[in-house]
Amino acid sequence: MTHTFIIAEAGANHNGSLEMAYQLIDVAAAAGCDAVKFQLYDGTLYSKFSKEGSHKLLESIKTPYEWLPFLAKHCNDSNIEFMATPFDERAIKALVDVGVERIKVAGFESTDLRFIRLVAATNLPLIISLGIGTEDIFLRANNLFREIAYGKSAPISREDVTFLHCNNGYPTPLEDVNLLQLTKLKSFNAGLSDHTLSTIVPALAVALGAVCIEKHFTISRTLTGPDHAHALEPDELTEMVQNIRDTEKTLTFRHGMTPSEKKTGFATRSVVAISDIKAGDTFTEDNITTKRPFYDDSYPAAYFYDILGHKASRDIKEDELLMRGDLN
Repeated sequence: MTHTFIIAEAGANHNGSLEMAYQLIDVAAAAGCDAVKFQLYDGTLYSKFSKEGSHKLLESIKTPYEWLPFLAKHCNDSNIEFMATPFDERAIKALVDVGVERIKVAGFESTDLRFIRLVAATNLPLIISLGIGTEDIFLRANNLFREIAYGKSAPISREDVTFLHCNNGYPTPLEDVNLLQLTKLKSFNAGLSDHTLSTIVPALAVALGAVCIEKHFTISRTLTGPDHAHALEPDELTEMVQNIRDTEKTLTFRHGMTPSEKKTGFATRSVVAISDIKAGDTFTEDNITTKRPFYDDSYPAAYFYDILGHKASRDIKEDELLMRGDLN
């Protein structure tokens, strides 16, 4: 059975409190997520001349660099992987120094080839949200893969990179998810960074082949901050993880009856004698029919027309099931 890598995106939803950051880690671990991810940016992300005022906003909600070892330790103690999204060179180095297992690139940053080469140079596995972009999603992934290969000093394989389809609307309306874009990414490790408020959409993505899911979560959507309103609350995060794990269990292909079907298989039909049949008699529509039950050693009803014209190898009583070996 496949295991989808589930990233609980805490982002900046700690609201500047280390204790709340610890609480977010605990929630993600309790929900059964594989990793919890924060965002690591400072005053260099936006120009100071930005008209939107984003520079001041990010300064007020940033994850302090001095938290990193404490967050990493709390994750380790909680048996969940620590991750953070870097947005500049300093953040990349800080994450490498704290020992992260992989680097996540945000959707908006995936359009920056300079930045892609910087993260690729770490030689760590990469998870990249494709996000905002006008090109065909497969061509975009393929071009980014080439840039990553250019930036790495070590050989690269497809397993080193996971591309996440995403819509950068917050929250994303269901009709804008474009989930079938995942079918274009089948030659890559593909996943979904989901910004809807749905707990079902990620499971649908897994059914389409997603190997990684990323989802924002919060302690409460009533909290003040830019990311709380489009994030799942703890119970919803748990429900989302369970939906994904349930979906994984269904993605099997098995010939014949499943173990659960074998418990009820007797309710299907077998070929049955209508009247007493003597050894050597020919089976016809006048002396055999189909009835419940079915046993492993009886003839299933589907064989009815195949049996016609054969001769009985033994005496068979009226209403008795035809068993394997009863045909000459």
